Amino acid sequence: MSDAPRSAPQPEVTALFAAVQQHFLQVIVPLWQESGWNTQLALPYEAVDGQHAPLPPQRYRAMACARQLFVFSSLIGRVPGAEIRAAALFRSLQRHFHDAEHGGWFYSIDPQGAPLDRRKDLYTHAFIIFACAHYWAKVREPLVESVLNAALNVVAGRFADGTGLYEAVLAEDWSSLDSGPLQNPLMHLAEAFLATVSVREDAATLKALDGLAEAMQQRFIDPDTGLMLEKPKGTVDNWYEPGHQFEWFYLLESSEHLRGSALHGSLKRSFALAEAQGVDTLNGAVTAMLEIDGTVRDATQRIWAQAEYLRALVLRPDADQRVPQLLQALQQRFLHAKGWHECLDADGQVSRSDMPSTTPYHLATCYLGLAEYFAAP
Repeated sequence: MSDAPRSAPQPEVTALFAAVQQHFLQVIVPLWQESGWNTQLALPYEAVDGQHAPLPPQRYRAMACARQLFVFSSLIGRVPGAEIRAAALFRSLQRHFHDAEHGGWFYSIDPQGAPLDRRKDLYTHAFIIFACAHYWAKVREPLVESVLNAALNVVAGRFADGTGLYEAVLAEDWSSLDSGPLQNPLMHLAEAFLATVSVREDAATLKALDGLAEAMQQRFIDPDTGLMLEKPKGTVDNWYEPGHQFEWFYLLESSEHLRGSALHGSLKRSFALAEAQGVDTLNGAVTAMLEIDGTVRDATQRIWAQAEYLRALVLRPDADQRVPQLLQALQQRFLHAKGWHECLDADGQVSRSDMPSTTPYHLATCYLGLAEYFAAP
């Protein structure tokens, strides 16, 4: 972020952010405390419809549980009952998803609570690390830190491939499925490592973070454009997602440790290209997927990408000029009286009306970034 003195935000912009926050606290959070909560399993339903009725459950994912653990951890001290809900989510993570025989955590359970997809995926384990780091920072309970340590050890001991990268998916017994590394789980692992080193001294995790950043630069960055690709460069049928460029940019730009790294330089470069190719200049809508040459592969507009774009913009030099417009676009195009629109099509029409339990994580991190921006001198 620029070191130049900032002018105070206009009162109407501050009021807009207050309204968006209130919507989160008064509409979205209560949804997952009430109708979106399965009291029998002590887990959030995977999704609810536009009237807040749970969709018939097909599964419950450990990742969704972990994301909601992060959300309610972030609300401790701000929302009544947040600490109780976070504690319940932490217990459910262990009770329903932990593999007592092989270690690690299953991907999902069935509607009755029995293991369903028993594979071990990096995406899930990254979110368990991320959520437990945040939760431990709030409650400082030894059991929470022991789960955090167990997840870090599993990632280092089972998923690491020896190059600084990590396998995306392994079998229940940790045998190989030849998945190789994929961008999205690795990004969330970087996020999880950053969360861990932000709450405690942890030399091993810091070293792993450095190795991951170096390997991502070598294996996933397109040298011609600086774009972060979804699969290792040179892989057939590769593409990029503007939302992930913005998400990576925020993680790197906001980290004193990683700011100035080669990977940070690449994402600063790719940010401008992702904006030029993947953002509508009229309404700020973020396109889902593009070919490396900029051809649109999927024109869907997703709320998570919109939130990540807005969060990234607060760290750009022209934030004061652009954040108000994009905050208004998020409010007007995606938020509504009963919650949010998950997806819009290329024409801005609602294409997915259900509300998944995983989305509040993106809104929470976006609003935390905005809160820091508005509070900065």
